[in-house]
Amino acid sequence: MTTLIIEDEKPAARLLQRKLEKLDIAVKTMLHSVEESLHWFSNNDHPDLIFLDIQLSDGLSFEIFEKIDIKSAIIFTTAYDEYALKAFKLNSIDYLLKPIDEDDLEVAVTKFKTRLPKPSSETQNLQLDFEQIRQMLSNPFEKVYKKRFTVKIGQHLKVITTEEIECFFSENKGTYIHTYDNRNYLIDSTLEILEQELDKKDFFRVSRKFIVPLQAIKEIQVYTNSRLKVILPTYKEDEVIVSREKVQDFKTWLG
Repeated sequence: MTTLIIEDEKPAARLLQRKLEKLDIAVKTMLHSVEESLHWFSNNDHPDLIFLDIQLSDGLSFEIFEKIDIKSAIIFTTAYDEYALKAFKLNSIDYLLKPIDEDDLEVAVTKFKTRLPKPSSETQNLQLDFEQIRQMLSNPFEKVYKKRFTVKIGQHLKVITTEEIECFFSENKGTYIHTYDNRNYLIDSTLEILEQELDKKDFFRVSRKFIVPLQAIKEIQVYTNSRLKVILPTYKEDEVIVSREKVQDFKTWLG
């Protein structure tokens, strides 16, 4: 089975690729824009299955289907809200809500394998579905940002809301949530992906290692080399330093 990922963010594409590898599905090609996708489809055989992000760097991915007769099955990867998701349900198109849960991914892939697409006539119906969904999404609406995270603790799951989070940090190739009760939780994400999922009014990536929420900042101190040091209520494992190239943007973000 040939599989293609069309995803705006490269880190998100790589993360999805790793999850698919666990399901024994190899992904050799990853695209990140409408323009890049149009060029690729014009010069390559269409894959059996496409994991498709709706919002790409240069426009909605539906623009691809206005110019190319796609013959592949589609599983959407989307962060759109419940209103938009109704379009997928009504049109019987599979979707995965970001961040993608591995169990949901396995269910979607299994559904695809048991319901392989049929030629020609079904492709025409698929084009009509794309147009209907594109029209539903054509009116601008506010992006829905992530408000809670699910973490695994032993055999249990715990839901952590953004109001409980003191910071996000990376360490030893892992990404962690640090909460106000001074606990760390490993999450299946990266700081690059979190930057896209979190509301930029409330969260700022101060360095390669840290993302901090505005509400958690207890104090800001002048630091060496024109940098700033952020003091948080309970996190003491490392210094939270605003890198020099981010200082001006950080001050602007603070207002």
